[in-house]
Amino acid sequence: MSTTTDLAKFGMREINELKDILTAWVDKGLPHDFNGDGVHPMFNLNSGNVFLTNEDYQVAMMTDGELESFYSCPECGFEGFFYEMDNEGQACCSEYVKECRGLS
Repeated sequence: MSTTTDLAKFGMREINELKDILTAWVDKGLPHDFNGDGVHPMFNLNSGNVFLTNEDYQVAMMTDGELESFYSCPECGFEGFFYEMDNEGQACCSEYVKECRGLS
């Protein structure tokens, strides 16, 4: 398995990153398009990424000190934050992310 919620498998770097994520959640809340039901921390053992996920499999990660939604385009597979998909992704990514964010 490439991801885990078992905190015993998180190293100190990952625990510190999770601390930052939880602090951002407390200070500023979850991203506006992130469902707050069934939220739990996740650690990707392959990439080293630590993030929050929920019962809808949405992902929230830290970027530039902020907790933001991380998207995966269902059409082309491109992954990234809003600004990455809107600027670097294909047209399908932009439409998908705008729909997620309630902009279309």
